[in-house]
Amino acid sequence: MSARRVLLKQILVTALAGTWAIGLPAWAQDKPQTPPHLAKGKVISPQEANALLAGGKAVFIDTRSPLNFAKGHIPGARSAFYKEKSEFAENFDAALDSFDFGKMPPDTHTILVFYSDGPTGWKSYKAAVQAIRKGYLNVHYLRSGWAGWEAAGLPVQE
Repeated sequence: MSARRVLLKQILVTALAGTWAIGLPAWAQDKPQTPPHLAKGKVISPQEANALLAGGKAVFIDTRSPLNFAKGHIPGARSAFYKEKSEFAENFDAALDSFDFGKMPPDTHTILVFYSDGPTGWKSYKAAVQAIRKGYLNVHYLRSGWAGWEAAGLPVQE
């Protein structure tokens, strides 16, 4: 692993640990972190997400912009951009946001894993909450998001 990649990994791990003083863009420092829990769902680590990926039964939903998705994503993930206008709060008003549930599998028993940028990635949190509200029964939220996935050195697809 190159020295630059090692440094980037250290910065991401530091950021994910809650030490936001170094290495993050200004927009990420201004946003509050998402809740560490998901009512009627499960918050999972990159390692747990990787185990679900290896099992081949989970559908991964990347709620980041199509541009960020094209730069790299979890192998096999579906791009489903979440357009948010609601506030960054646990009790957000979903009516202000836009999300295409047409990209979700019709079977509400399917294991879903939502992710976005990282702990300040409200798009994935909000999409997971809405999936639960729509009746999906196996909703997982990768709170550390793409940043956590990369920091863990897990496989990526470009």
